[in-house]
Amino acid sequence: MKYHPLVDNADNPVLRSVITGAIASAVASGTVNMRKVKNEEISKAEAVKEVVKRTSQGAIATGAAVATAGYLTQKGGFFKALTAISIGVAGVYAVEVLDEKLQDKEALVCCENENLIEEEK
Repeated sequence: MKYHPLVDNADNPVLRSVITGAIASAVASGTVNMRKVKNEEISKAEAVKEVVKRTSQGAIATGAAVATAGYLTQKGGFFKALTAISIGVAGVYAVEVLDEKLQDKEALVCCENENLIEEEK
């Protein structure tokens, strides 16, 4: 089995921060969405989607923030820091766009099903 320094290194501060960010985001988003389900503001399925989305974004943002801070403390690390924060921004944005695309696809499928029902009548 091949050794992967990023994944197999428990002392990697970025990896640890990604995990920490995911846990913190899951706790926060899970709590908020659990309340919304309890108050019947959203369905359980919507709550799960929102928790997964926010957990992913939190993990990406936290990992990018820690990597950026680490690079800023290094001599000549400014451009590495810009790269790290840019990757974080792009990752969070990508999750947002993916969520929008999936919602659009679900709406399209829903509309197609409604059209089929109307045609059958």
